[in-house]
Amino acid sequence: MSRRAWLRAIAHAGAAAGAFAGAGGLPARLLAREAEGPQSPRAAVAFAAASPDTRLRFPRDHGAHPAFRTEWWYLTGWLRAGELAFGVQITFFRARTAHAETNPSRFAPRQLLLAHAALALPGEPRLLHDQRAARIGFGLAEAGEGDCNLRLDDWSLARSPDDRYSAQVRSNRFHVTLALRPPGPPLLRGDEGFSRKGPGALQASHYYSRPQLAMNATVVLRGDANERPRELAASGTGWFDHEWSSELLDPRAVGWDWIGINLDDGSALMAFRIRARDGGEIWSHAHWTSAGAGSGATGAESRRTDSVRFEPVRTWRSLRTGAQYPVQVSVRAFERTIDLYPLIDDQELDARASTGTVYWEGAVRAVENGREIGRGYLELTGYASPVRF
Repeated sequence: MSRRAWLRAIAHAGAAAGAFAGAGGLPARLLAREAEGPQSPRAAVAFAAASPDTRLRFPRDHGAHPAFRTEWWYLTGWLRAGELAFGVQITFFRARTAHAETNPSRFAPRQLLLAHAALALPGEPRLLHDQRAARIGFGLAEAGEGDCNLRLDDWSLARSPDDRYSAQVRSNRFHVTLALRPPGPPLLRGDEGFSRKGPGALQASHYYSRPQLAMNATVVLRGDANERPRELAASGTGWFDHEWSSELLDPRAVGWDWIGINLDDGSALMAFRIRARDGGEIWSHAHWTSAGAGSGATGAESRRTDSVRFEPVRTWRSLRTGAQYPVQVSVRAFERTIDLYPLIDDQELDARASTGTVYWEGAVRAVENGREIGRGYLELTGYASPVRF
């Protein structure tokens, strides 16, 4: 075995399949050891907490926050290549484990890096997707702290000093290379980047978004051994989220519904609700921004509300997991009703080989009064099994 292959095996051992307890959750096998005494190399770890007193600073806060329990960089978008319109998702997750920083072993998996990538293609029966997982270190997985600079094997996501992003993923079924340009500075969610997720003081995250990204892409679709790869030059509009937290959900919560929609007039809508086990709602929030919001453009608006309703219109049941998802949803906020229609029904992402989760992450069209007004993504978690965070 070569030295690189040996290091790769060690790195991936730190994020074995099935180790995660839920979307955004920490590895269950590691969490189970948090209660051990201080004499253990896996002594209890004190995670940092999201605070309303924290003010985000860039470019530093584009990078990783290793003191927090979990963090994700989330990129979605709609691309067009000729007459073909399709969705793309790339998400990197960082998780701090229960291994204490005082553990002297180089092989203690203090930080894990995981990633999901998916394409939603009309005519395909289900998502094309892949995933990666490794412990940070050994030159195989890195999460930079000074700026967005993520690398996991041959997958990457990075921001350059001129505020442009690049991303690349390679799998057996597809390759994606993206170049992205934000239209303005980050949009801070909640109260200056402190985003409440429940009634508890610690049920919050630090969170910002970059909607209306200009995207250019090269996508290679790889068929079976008898098919030649198909290369597409595509462009479109994307959405980027960066969020970090140590305690996100109320104990009563089972999961969440979330949307990020780029509207054709240049505005953007983000909304979510935290669902309770009894079917009720624990928390909800929406943030609508007009074109140019955050950039100081004349007449730009930014509105927030906790009065949001997600109303399921049509459900789809997965034959693989038995989970039933509300794939067509009506969202009511700001005295508007926007209906969301999925590009394809089966956009279930089975990530049990990395984060241990199953969730629905889908490209959707936004329709108001019978007219399409935008496109984006709908995320549905906690339907296959409760999210544990």
